[in-house]
Amino acid sequence: MKKVVLAFSGGLDTSFCVKYLLEQGYEIYSAIVNTGGFSEEELAEIARRAENLGVKQHVTLDETDNYYQSCLKYLIFGNVLKNNTYPLSVSAERISQAVAIAKYAQQIGAEAVAHGSTGAGNDQVRFDMVFNILVPNVQVITPIRDLKLSREEEIAYLKERGVEMDFQKAQYSINKGIWGTSVGGKETLTSHQALPESAYPTQLTKETPERITLHFKNGEPVGLNDELFDNPVHVIQKLQEIAGAFAIGRDIHVGDTIIGIKGRVGFEAAAPMVIIKAHHALEKHTLTKWQLYWKDSLATWYGNWMHEGQFLDPTMRNIETFLTDTQKTVTGKVHVWLAPYRFQVEGIESEHDLMSSKFGSYGEMNNAWTGEDVKGFSKIFGNQTMMYRLINGEDGAE
Repeated sequence: MKKVVLAFSGGLDTSFCVKYLLEQGYEIYSAIVNTGGFSEEELAEIARRAENLGVKQHVTLDETDNYYQSCLKYLIFGNVLKNNTYPLSVSAERISQAVAIAKYAQQIGAEAVAHGSTGAGNDQVRFDMVFNILVPNVQVITPIRDLKLSREEEIAYLKERGVEMDFQKAQYSINKGIWGTSVGGKETLTSHQALPESAYPTQLTKETPERITLHFKNGEPVGLNDELFDNPVHVIQKLQEIAGAFAIGRDIHVGDTIIGIKGRVGFEAAAPMVIIKAHHALEKHTLTKWQLYWKDSLATWYGNWMHEGQFLDPTMRNIETFLTDTQKTVTGKVHVWLAPYRFQVEGIESEHDLMSSKFGSYGEMNNAWTGEDVKGFSKIFGNQTMMYRLINGEDGAE
């Protein structure tokens, strides 16, 4: 009997995969890769579900710290938001999950790996590509994609085999991780419909606004309010508890998929959105104009390549080195106001703040130059444009 490692989440697609692969004669080793989005109770429930479905063995692979160190901190350093909207909640974690599954398959000597991706999205490429790179001699099995199944057909198949689960909830595809939760359903298959309130896993439970303070050291989140943490992961998780209760960070991302079609997905990412915006505000105070420019350019490319599953490309390590070097002065506090469904970065405190009163106040007073200095600078700075216009005519034509 062939061993297959199944990337298992406990949802509709991977539950279908268990039953289908069993009927194909496989010995199934299911594995959930925890990237920080699950509680111990949720992981225990997922394990019970896998065992009840009939897997040979189920394991939880905890990749949370590695996920942060190898990926998330660079998304923070780069203030990465795909299409200025999406914090790569699933895009980034899929790579971490695929790498962990590949390593586990090697460890137990599996002949195959399987995942529940459809043939219409990005995940199929991300998983397949990592498996092809890291375990090229292992077969990749994708039942949902190969059989071209709809969610309704999967539900009918499982019901016929006596599988009991919340099929109403299964109408939405939920992918939960430390860097946000994606939500897909019939509404996101359209261009105009919004997700209903009930589709979001985290509901509004706080209505009285409050202020928080985030602490950063060399670009990494290290504290929240009066508490400092040894591990930035704990800052993210703590902030998620506080900001998530305000239902902050909800949106719908529209973008270009790896396979060339437009895609739409809902998400909630309270902690990531607050951290990215707070970090960006701190950088605007502590980095120079050209540091910010090149960071934006390279981080956009980094985010796009990450989104398309190319995390293992050596170019990514080069950009990570650059991003890390820019964070030497990105240390300080950021004050943020939280309210239902929204937040606002109010200001920062940093010993590296380039908006220092020692050199003057914008639009008010200067201490480091004179009016004559500015007159000379303005003339020299515009010299070439002045000469071009005089030689070629005011409109620039010859």
